[in-house]
Amino acid sequence: MEKDDITTALASMIESVDGVLNVALYNDDNLNFSQPFRAMPRDHDMVILKDIFHKHENPKMILKLAYLTLANTAHVIIMEKKGIMDIEAIKALLEEFEFRAPNEIDIVDGYDLVMAKKMHMWGNGL
Repeated sequence: MEKDDITTALASMIESVDGVLNVALYNDDNLNFSQPFRAMPRDHDMVILKDIFHKHENPKMILKLAYLTLANTAHVIIMEKKGIMDIEAIKALLEEFEFRAPNEIDIVDGYDLVMAKKMHMWGNGL
């Protein structure tokens, strides 16, 4: 699998603390944007949606699936090239889907990043 700079940096950080990064890479060549990806319930500590959220025909379905696949207190991150997403609308959408404390974080050059947390026993619950 070809890694981009962000995946490489994240893998390096996680490996430095003896962690493991498992990546499911979807792009224009292998993602049917009319249907979401598959993932097991509560199987992930983080879901990063980079450069795909705005392309999907049903972004609400992606958020629903992200919620289900995330462990409690895990994070969802939406990254798009600067200027593509309406950050306030994304934060409101995350709240609508029971992700809490959505924040815009300016950490990656050329990208807007919004991060939120799935909280144990909040909203959609367990």
